[in-house]
Amino acid sequence: MLDQNIIDNISHARTITDSDDRSGYVGYENIGELLFKRARDYDTKPYLIYYDLEGNRREDNYKDFFMLASMCASMMHSFGLRRGDRIATISHNHADTVVHYFAAWLMGVCVVPVSVSEDDHRISYILENSGAALVFLRSEYQDRLQPLINSIPTIQMTLLCGDEQHSVDERTNGKNIFSYEEELSKAGSIFRADDAVKKEDEALIVYTSGTTGNPKGVVLTQYNLLADAKGISEWHGITNSQKMMCVLPIHHVNGTIVTLVTPMYAGASIVLNHKFQSEYFFSRIEKEKVTVVSVVPTLLAFLIEFYKRTPLSQMPHPQSLRHIICGAGPLTVELGMQFEEMFDIRIIHGYGLSETTCYSCFLPTTLTGNEHKHWMRDVGFPSIGQALPQNEMMVADENGNEIAANQRGEIAIRGFNVMKYYYDNDEANEKTFSYGWFRSGDEGFYQMDDQGRKFFFITGRLKELIIRGGVNISPLEIDEVIARYPGVKAGIAVGFENDFYGEEVGAYVQTIDGVSISGEKLLSFCRDHLPFSKTPKVVIFGSDIPVTSTGKYQRNKCKPYFAQWKSAQFRKTK
Repeated sequence: MLDQNIIDNISHARTITDSDDRSGYVGYENIGELLFKRARDYDTKPYLIYYDLEGNRREDNYKDFFMLASMCASMMHSFGLRRGDRIATISHNHADTVVHYFAAWLMGVCVVPVSVSEDDHRISYILENSGAALVFLRSEYQDRLQPLINSIPTIQMTLLCGDEQHSVDERTNGKNIFSYEEELSKAGSIFRADDAVKKEDEALIVYTSGTTGNPKGVVLTQYNLLADAKGISEWHGITNSQKMMCVLPIHHVNGTIVTLVTPMYAGASIVLNHKFQSEYFFSRIEKEKVTVVSVVPTLLAFLIEFYKRTPLSQMPHPQSLRHIICGAGPLTVELGMQFEEMFDIRIIHGYGLSETTCYSCFLPTTLTGNEHKHWMRDVGFPSIGQALPQNEMMVADENGNEIAANQRGEIAIRGFNVMKYYYDNDEANEKTFSYGWFRSGDEGFYQMDDQGRKFFFITGRLKELIIRGGVNISPLEIDEVIARYPGVKAGIAVGFENDFYGEEVGAYVQTIDGVSISGEKLLSFCRDHLPFSKTPKVVIFGSDIPVTSTGKYQRNKCKPYFAQWKSAQFRKTK
C-alpha cells in the first residue's frame, strides 16, 4: 500500500501547473464513448487496414470494427470478465489484437500486452505479476507458451487465435482452452457494461524492457491514452481525412498509442503491418496514401541500407507522406542527416516513455528548413523538441530544482499523460516520484530559441553514463563520433569495468556489409574528435548490436566482450 506522501507526489505529477482540471482536456468519458461516436460518425470509412507477411490485405470500417469490438466484449463478459479485470495478449501485430484491445477498453478491462520476443521467465513473471485472468494467444506460439500459461494460477482460460490450433475446446490442468473465432461467432453484437467505465480505469499495464531484474509494470489509465492521443494528433495535424501507418510492435506504447489510439481519436485510418519490411515500406505508403508513419532509428538505418543496394530510381516517392515520426531510441545526428538527405523526407524527432503513455515532446512540424536543420544537426545531438500541451518538462537536479539552459540534469515530466503508478512496486514509485514530478532516468539539457521556447535534448540514460575516474561521460556523445566514420553501419560506446578508472570507454561497432574497417584507424578518428577521457580505448566489431524490441540499444549486454581489458591501463599517446 502506497503511503500518503507517495500518493501526493504521484497526484502532483499527474497534473499541469495551475490546472487541476484533468477532465477539461479530453472531451470523452472513456475510450468506449470515443469508439461509439467514431462508428456513428464515420460508419463505412476504413479504420483498420491490415497487411500480413504475404501482403494479404484486410480492411475493417469504423462500423464493422465497433461491431467486432462489441462482440469480443460480449464474449469476454460471458466468460465472467468484468470492469477492473485484466487480460493478456500474446501476439505479433494482427488486426485481431487491435479488436481485443478496444473490446477490453469498451468494458473497462485492462490489457497486458506481452512480447513473444521476451524469454519464458519474463513472460511467466508478467502473466503472474499482472494477475491476468484470460489470455489471447496467437496459435503460432501455442506449443511454446501453452504449458507456461497453464502454470499461472490466476489465468482461467486461453483463447487461441489463428489457424494453427493444436488443442481446442479441451481442459488442460484445469485451464479452459477455446477457439477465439468460434467463440466470437456465438457472441452478441451489442455489449452493455454492468458498470460505467471511468477515465481513471486502468487500460494498459506495459512491462518495461529492462536488461536486468524483473520488469516494472507501468499502469496507464483510459485518460492517459486519450490525453496523449489528443496531444499527438493535434501536434501532427492528423485529421479524419488522413491515414497513419504502423510498422512498430503494438505490444509497446509507441505502436499502440501513436498509430492505433491516435487515429481513432482523430477519426483517421490506420495501416497496420505484421512487421516492418524495408522492401514494402514506401510502396505501401504510396498505395494507401499514408500521411504520417512512426518509426524508431533502427528502421531508418534499415531503409538507408536497403536503398544503398536498390537504385533510388526504383523507390516509390509517395506524395501523401508529410513526415516521419521518430523516437523511442538513440537517433544520432549522422543517421538523421543521412536519411533526410537520401530520401528528402523530414524527420519529426520526439521523446517519451511508457511511463508518460508515449510521446511527451516533438520538434515542431512548422519549422522552416533552416530551423529544422539547426535543431537536428548543429548542437551535437538532434533535439527532441518542445513539450506537448498535455504535459510539462524540465531538466532538474537530484532535488527537483530546475537548472539553467545548457546545463545537464535529469529530464522530468508532469502532466495528464503520466502513468497511474508502477504496479506493486512501492520502492520504484517512491524513487520515481520523489519530488512530485516523474523522474525519467534520462540525462538531458535544453536550449532557448529566439522566441523563448525551450528545445530539449537527451544525452543518455543516467544508468548508462560511463563513470570514468569519477567523471560522468555521455555515451550518446561518443556514438555520434563513431557514426561519422566511413563504413560504420552502427556503433555504440560501452563502459566496461577497469581496475584503474572504475570504467573505461569501449566501442562496439557493426560495419556496412562488405566493408572492412581498421580498428586502429577508427580509434584514431575518435581521438581527433574527442578528448582522451571520452575516446574509446578498444573497438570490437560484431555482426549486430543488441537492441530491445523497440530498437533501444542494450549497451550493458556488450560489457562482457571487453572483460579481457579489465586490468589494462590506457595512456594518452599524443
